[in-house]
Amino acid sequence: MKYDVFNGDADGIIALLQLQLSSPTDSIKITGVKRDIQLLKKVTPQQGDCIRVLDVSMEKNMDALHDALTAGAKVMYVDHHKAGNIPNHANLFAHIDLDANMCTSLIVSDLLDRQFHLWAITAAYGDNLFAKADSEADKLQLTELQKKQLKAFGTYINYNGYGSEVADLHFAPADLFELLLQYKSPFDAINDKNSVYYILERAYKADMQKAANAKVLHDCKIAKVILLDDEPWARRVSGVLGNDLANQSPSKAHGVISINNKGSLTVSVRAPLNNKQGAADVCGKFATGGGRAAAAGINELPKNQQSELITELVDFYK
Repeated sequence: MKYDVFNGDADGIIALLQLQLSSPTDSIKITGVKRDIQLLKKVTPQQGDCIRVLDVSMEKNMDALHDALTAGAKVMYVDHHKAGNIPNHANLFAHIDLDANMCTSLIVSDLLDRQFHLWAITAAYGDNLFAKADSEADKLQLTELQKKQLKAFGTYINYNGYGSEVADLHFAPADLFELLLQYKSPFDAINDKNSVYYILERAYKADMQKAANAKVLHDCKIAKVILLDDEPWARRVSGVLGNDLANQSPSKAHGVISINNKGSLTVSVRAPLNNKQGAADVCGKFATGGGRAAAAGINELPKNQQSELITELVDFYK
């Protein structure tokens, strides 16, 4: 069997999109909401299986990775999150780059000799790597309008991935991938007035308008933390709102807290854009926390640890 295991955000979807545009392959798609990252355990591996894993932490999937390799599966693993100790195994083909200005789709683009680099740039924008995406766009001599369009598209795809469950999303990530697969270039989708680009644009703008009135829990020169309402729209904007706030105040760290369907809190943390490190360290202090240096999160934070989180965030960056 062939499996594609991928994060449900812009980077994971577009990483697979490039691979499938380059070499179409029938596969079983395994994905979920952005925070559903222990995806490899959903595969029951067997001898001879081919598994591609995109944009989910190897460290968080290490047990399942060992199981797959032990079963005799071949695994291609492409990612930019914390990897842990990468196994030395003949059937593991790992392409890991932990640079804070790298994302999975850019790694895939390099592997494909930049065949679909416009899509990779879109993913970089979606992953809040604005400076990197602008630099790559400039190499292709894109206009300011084109850069703005790709930034918006990446943001919309990323926004769609956030939620406590797939029911919170406008499109299940696997369905969104299929909708995008018909377009060899993001501009093909943007030029199609009936495309998912415009559906997500309307939804994004409506949700972000609601987020403008979010409750501020803490705001100082070091960090800002806000709390969103217990509504699906709030869970949808939790990640992209953090990116938006980070770009508005690049010297501050930011935390966006939403209430999940398990009665606990889900947290998105963004390191200051002027100091893109430490987000994973802060979130890693809590049981379900993780991520990368510039952007991280906590899947299930007990409500009584909310104040502790704010203290940890401020103390780290002061």
